[in-house]
Amino acid sequence: MNLGYDDLDKSISEKLKSIYLLYGDEQYLIDATIKKIKKKFGELVQGINYIIIDETNVNHLIDDIESPAFGYEKKLIIIKNSGLLKKDGRKKTATPIQEKISEYMEKNKEIIEELAILVFCENEIDKNIIYEKIEKNGVICNIQELKTYQLIKKLKGVCNLYKINVDEQTLNYLIEVSGTSLQNLMNEIRKLIEYAGENGTITIDAGNLLATRQIESVIFDLTDNLAARKIDKALEVLDNLIYQKEPLQRILVTLYNHFKKVYLCSIAVKNNKDIVNSLNLKPNQSFLVTKYKKQSSYFKENELRKILDELSNLDYSSKIGKIDIDVGLRSVLCNYCG
Repeated sequence: MNLGYDDLDKSISEKLKSIYLLYGDEQYLIDATIKKIKKKFGELVQGINYIIIDETNVNHLIDDIESPAFGYEKKLIIIKNSGLLKKDGRKKTATPIQEKISEYMEKNKEIIEELAILVFCENEIDKNIIYEKIEKNGVICNIQELKTYQLIKKLKGVCNLYKINVDEQTLNYLIEVSGTSLQNLMNEIRKLIEYAGENGTITIDAGNLLATRQIESVIFDLTDNLAARKIDKALEVLDNLIYQKEPLQRILVTLYNHFKKVYLCSIAVKNNKDIVNSLNLKPNQSFLVTKYKKQSSYFKENELRKILDELSNLDYSSKIGKIDIDVGLRSVLCNYCG
């Protein structure tokens, strides 16, 4: 059975099921769900009624299910990044351990339900034979990043707990500069809450002062300066990224992906296509459409293609030792403004 996050949360509050599979992009919510399951389960004694399984001891899973909980009715078993939900990359088939556990889950549903609660946690999954058994006998939830309004609701709720005032515009701005990961946003809002103090107010100015900007947000600034032919400002943004110890290869890849989206946006606008789909944006990234449309208007299509070609050539040349990435990036930026 597949459930959305809200339905999963409600289900756990009512009664724990015997098997769960939690996966997706939003690790913060996955961790929060595991905490809720633990709290609902009750007292936990590691090694007795609380077992953690990963890829190093996944062969012990069946034994751990069937071994006594010594004074407890059931045991809670967390199976995290075990490899059980991935296909064999070479054979595209089930591994012996996957086949063994899949067969066990099929033939021993009553034993599992009586003795244990299994919680599988993975970043990514394949719909293999283990997935099929969980879908048939348990609960599956793909926990994706929240939409913007949901993020704002979460952040607003945290602020209310600490008696901090904040408006929706400020929270929208925080999401724009710090990204859509709830874990990152929780870290940022806690800094701002501490800065504001009880009964204080979080402002955009405070966000500018304290919030950690994601590299994708910073690249928008670099591109704005490049479009305005302000090469000194563009290089200043690059220098700041390097000073903050962003790896040069990551800066190059992010810059390439950014200009690719600007280029695709330009084509989408010209052909009256949906920009969200053309750029493959997540539902909580729709606010980026306006920013990409604005930046695409700054560049001609052939200019964008040239920049993409130069960044692609730089990636290849740097990998064969022909040019240093730092030097190459500055050269690409200066060439455009030259």
